[in-house]
Amino acid sequence: MSQTAANTTDVLVIGGGTGGYSTALRAASLGLRVVLAERDLVGGTCLHRGCIPSKAMLHAAELVDGIAEARERWGVKATVDSLDWPALVATRDTIVARNHQGVVGNLRTAGVQVVRGAARLTGPRGVHIEGAGEFTARRGIVLATGSRPRLLPGLTPDGRRVVTSDDALFAAGLPASVLVLGGGAIGVEYASFHRSMGAEVTLVEAAERLLPLEDEEVGRRLARGLKQRGIAVRTGSTLTGTELLPDGVRATVRTPKGEEQVVESERLLVAVGRVPVTDGLDLAAAGLSADERGFVAPADRSRLETAVRGIHVVGDLLPPPSLGLAHASFAEGLLVAEALAGRATRAVDYATVPRVTYSSPQTASVGLTEAEARARGLEVEVNTMPLAATAKGMVHGRGGMVKVIAAAGGPGGAATGPVLGVHLVGPHVSEMIAESQLIVAWDAEPADVAAHIHAHPTLSEAVGEAFLTLAGRGLHQH
Repeated sequence: MSQTAANTTDVLVIGGGTGGYSTALRAASLGLRVVLAERDLVGGTCLHRGCIPSKAMLHAAELVDGIAEARERWGVKATVDSLDWPALVATRDTIVARNHQGVVGNLRTAGVQVVRGAARLTGPRGVHIEGAGEFTARRGIVLATGSRPRLLPGLTPDGRRVVTSDDALFAAGLPASVLVLGGGAIGVEYASFHRSMGAEVTLVEAAERLLPLEDEEVGRRLARGLKQRGIAVRTGSTLTGTELLPDGVRATVRTPKGEEQVVESERLLVAVGRVPVTDGLDLAAAGLSADERGFVAPADRSRLETAVRGIHVVGDLLPPPSLGLAHASFAEGLLVAEALAGRATRAVDYATVPRVTYSSPQTASVGLTEAEARARGLEVEVNTMPLAATAKGMVHGRGGMVKVIAAAGGPGGAATGPVLGVHLVGPHVSEMIAESQLIVAWDAEPADVAAHIHAHPTLSEAVGEAFLTLAGRGLHQH
């Protein structure tokens, strides 16, 4: 295809996941002409294989758990006769399809030109899209090609016995037993789902605790909750060998004591992280390269612009402190679009981005962990409020906590300074973290929060109680 004005644009986005389509939508709303190249379906991993389908399935799992709780705690003589897997899958797929239609419709309404095809760089302003030809971006190019599951040497997924987080929900039927390798957010969520659906689950994590990037108390409480549900949690353990069986996998796991344990399961789910996708991008053609981990590092965090002027990067291609979370990539997309439109921008504050694990129990955190605060040489005040110390927590009967970390010795002789981090474990805490995000982002002090009344009886009341205690006004906690 010859180069014409039709394939000259202001902004060309490569990748239609959360980071890519948010960049495209915001850039279009600012009056820029935008082309979005996507080799598959807009929405990316989050919409089609990750966040949305997994949370739909976890909601179904929550319903199953609720029936068990009704029977065991509340005298409601209900049982689950069977699970209609095709019906469950159909509901999940309907939710995904409606979300996909919404994204496609939003892009169309915004005037974004979506081009289906694999894209590669041809220069600092040039892109070739398979089947569509050469494009030129006057203002800039945005790399948003996302990530894929990290694989282990010698362990090839077959979609049945060995699966990754991208295909675990799409494998045929429900297994009777699952070995989940990886105790990060993805592994924990899948372990939780399969246990709710009746599978025997073993969860193996090489680190000394689950969710190793979260506060130590979060990992400890989460492990306790999962064990109470019958999940075999093996932290500080590594997979040393696997053997494929006709109907499953036989794995050898080395414990912290050096013992070798054999675990047989119908399915081995590999959830040991994700790696950036840059293959086929031809970064070198634009004078770029990925680092040793596969990330494309920005030279300017306030614009997420690489060392090649006009080429920006969002989403899972970004190295830490970027979090590889869909909601963080939305913020990154907005930032880059506004930078390309000539607006003043500032770097995303990842410390104030909430982190959520949708297992049962759930976890939600924002800000520094206690260990991170102390490692920075900060003196801190810490308060942990059990959810079970509140009436609503007793109603739910699933334990949990609110942990608040604040700087010690605030201005003017106050007992505590700004809140540095808030960490939650328990039912529905994913819906409770937004308040704490604002508290941390706005450098509020415990006394600021304690001045506001939380509704009674609610789970969020425990957040208010935790701050009351730190402010020296403890009511139910002393």
